[in-house]
Amino acid sequence: MNAIDGTPWVYLFVGRKSEASICAEFTANISKSLDCYVPVEIKSFRSLFHFLMEKAENRPFNLIIDEFQEFYNINASIYSDLQNIWDQYRHKTKMNLIVCGSVYSGRADNIIKLSAFDLTTLKDIMKDFHPQYTNDDLLALYAFTGGVPKYVELFCENVTLSVDEMIHFMVRQNSSFTEEGKHLLIEEFGKNFATYFSILSAISGGINTQPTIEAALGDKNIGGHIKRLIGDYNIIVRLRPLLAKEGSLTVRYEIQDNFLRFWFNYFDRHRSLIEIKNFDGLNSIIKNDYSTYSGKILETYFKQKFAESMKYRVIGSWWEPKGAQNEIDIVALDLEKNKAIAVEVKRNKKNFKEELFLAKVEHLKNKVLPNYTIETLCLSLEDM
Repeated sequence: MNAIDGTPWVYLFVGRKSEASICAEFTANISKSLDCYVPVEIKSFRSLFHFLMEKAENRPFNLIIDEFQEFYNINASIYSDLQNIWDQYRHKTKMNLIVCGSVYSGRADNIIKLSAFDLTTLKDIMKDFHPQYTNDDLLALYAFTGGVPKYVELFCENVTLSVDEMIHFMVRQNSSFTEEGKHLLIEEFGKNFATYFSILSAISGGINTQPTIEAALGDKNIGGHIKRLIGDYNIIVRLRPLLAKEGSLTVRYEIQDNFLRFWFNYFDRHRSLIEIKNFDGLNSIIKNDYSTYSGKILETYFKQKFAESMKYRVIGSWWEPKGAQNEIDIVALDLEKNKAIAVEVKRNKKNFKEELFLAKVEHLKNKVLPNYTIETLCLSLEDM
């Protein structure tokens, strides 16, 4: 690696995503590494490489492209595009281009899907392995594992079940967590993995409607992929507002499995940090984002808690179509006729604005549940 000493360098890891998605990541990396503006409109690697070659006419730098062989599965024409652009600029460029890759071998013969522990069992595990646990520790275990025994066992056998220690255990050299999502899904998806991974990465980051996902993927039509992720793979679910008709176009998508949601949001999205072994950087990203990320998972936790109570016949969320401000985290219809509960979920109850929430509930009552008596509630970490 002496060849790159003393010269700026750009490291690009070719992940398992669509071309538009990896270009969006590469644009951010290039802008940071070279301290320059990169047009965000660039959606193809051909255009991005052309931009870099022009930049290198006046400024020497090293470009490292890792997992170069993955372009074959993303867009095989990239290789000829790169060759043509390189031939055009090679006598005047000051770029030192380094490409590297790896050979994949072996495959899992079977993927076993285990049922998750229920919330009572998770609490019992915390009491046994970390008697002084906080509710935030419990939420972290739920967020990182979804209660899947395999992942829970890994934590129990190796660390104290605290938020920081669990994050540190996942984000380190030779951690099984960093590759787990890929190992679980790559054989399932086959050659079409790139689009599936890009869809799941988008959903994990809050891009959760079909039009916004398609826009993030360079206006790629993903209707068939979404259908298979729901019906064939059982990885995502289609969510509609409570009591919305089956054909309603007000739809959001969500990854069902907490572990995969976490894996795509952090390990897949920040793959380049893992490849250069910048585990401290990824640790910081996860810790800094934990309060925001876990707040959304807390809502999932309480939905599961409601379901396990066996007191309700329908549990979901409610929101109005695009442009409206009214949204309620959890609405559950009681087994008794015409009784419901509406819940706002906050990590900290101090952030609960009761007057605003009651106005939303009144709107819900008028539009959807006119004959219901609705109990209102704010649930937070202390209610777990």
